[in-house]
Amino acid sequence: MTEPLPVGFLVVLDPSTVVLPSGDLFGGDPRRIVRLTEAGREVFATLRSGPVRSRLAGALARRLVTAGVAHPRPPAPAGLNVAVVIPVKDRTAELELCLAALDDGSRVVVVDDGSTFPEAVASVVAAHGATLVRRPISGGPAAARNTGLAAVADAEFVAFLDSDCVVPPGWLSQLGAHFADPLVGAVAPRVVPLPSGGPALRAYSQARSPLDLGPREALVRPGSRVSYVPTAALMVRRSALAPFDERLRYGEDVDAVWHLVDAGWQVRYNPAVEVVHAEPGTWPAYLRRRFHYGTSAGPLAVRHPGRLAPMVWQPWPAAVAALLLARRPVPAVAAGAVSAVRLARRLAEAGAPPGMAPALTAQAVGATLRGLGRATTQLALPLAVAAGLTGRRRLAVVAALVAGPALEEWWRLRPGIDPLRWTLASVADDAAYGAGVWRGAVRARTAAPLLPRRGATR
Repeated sequence: MTEPLPVGFLVVLDPSTVVLPSGDLFGGDPRRIVRLTEAGREVFATLRSGPVRSRLAGALARRLVTAGVAHPRPPAPAGLNVAVVIPVKDRTAELELCLAALDDGSRVVVVDDGSTFPEAVASVVAAHGATLVRRPISGGPAAARNTGLAAVADAEFVAFLDSDCVVPPGWLSQLGAHFADPLVGAVAPRVVPLPSGGPALRAYSQARSPLDLGPREALVRPGSRVSYVPTAALMVRRSALAPFDERLRYGEDVDAVWHLVDAGWQVRYNPAVEVVHAEPGTWPAYLRRRFHYGTSAGPLAVRHPGRLAPMVWQPWPAAVAALLLARRPVPAVAAGAVSAVRLARRLAEAGAPPGMAPALTAQAVGATLRGLGRATTQLALPLAVAAGLTGRRRLAVVAALVAGPALEEWWRLRPGIDPLRWTLASVADDAAYGAGVWRGAVRARTAAPLLPRRGATR
């Protein structure tokens, strides 16, 4: 699918993109450099000053958007044939808030997935003029969404929304505008947490909700900064979406999004639209949710080989990280220097500034250390603790691996919680998720989510 971006779209450069002296574009990675011909530079200049006006400009805009160095700004949307599908099981108080935010004339279908008290759900649905479809037996989110899809067969677009979400005014039109691009199969808003519980839990969940993918927009694709989007709030082109896999109790949204991408559709993450999602109110509930999310790794790894490794490593950054952990600073600096020189040569060959090599090398080493620390905490914490008890040096290494990523994140995010409690919460969070990964991997009879994967060579 290489259709030009339609007339009327604006494109804006991603903040990480550098315009090279040659007029080419560098996306912060030696593999993401867009080379422009002389004519292409002229077209690029017109794109920076206004919307797409020609097929040639649309072709360049498509290339920039697909490369991830720019993002589209769609024109004002026309009327859309869209239906909102909300799966629910009991949770009538949350459903009341959710439907109240949708009292704007939207077509809404609520799927009661075998609630214990269906009369209470029906009463809330009727009070807001929505349509109720009831499943006599609970089949989980995937089955409920498929039931909703069948109930809105005439809708061109479907917006899935969890019953504990609250949407802002105009959310459908803002997300729906992206479907003016015929290659867009789905658009997701930012899902921000509505924390509850004690002060520590509120501060932690506010800063580290697994559903909040951050403030930067992105083209969604596996292995990228935004590799998936949740169906807690997701608008899809109905003709692009296959039924959800009802065998998946968790991770059915990741599976569906990756199938869209594999089929050639573009999936966009638009954080300008913020949907509020209720967070668990107790630590056991929060950690239990993380455990359940982890169980999806095994089944997803079977369905999508090569995409569920706990960390991705590259030889030179991994070598530097290993030497640092072995407390060999001089060899680590030497290896880092060699890595930076090699990268500088690649950047120069690609037309990118070679002076960026030291910073990119340091980022790669830092990412490797953080990934190794998270993987250790998630998948091997008992073994790491046991190894740390055998000597002071090993204990220091284990402490750095386990606490280092959490403390770096605390320093970067500056949440409203002290570093000690943040670190304890982060370790518990990762351990709960990792326990789920182990359970899912064993049940799916695969080791893929437990083994690191080598990344593409720079």
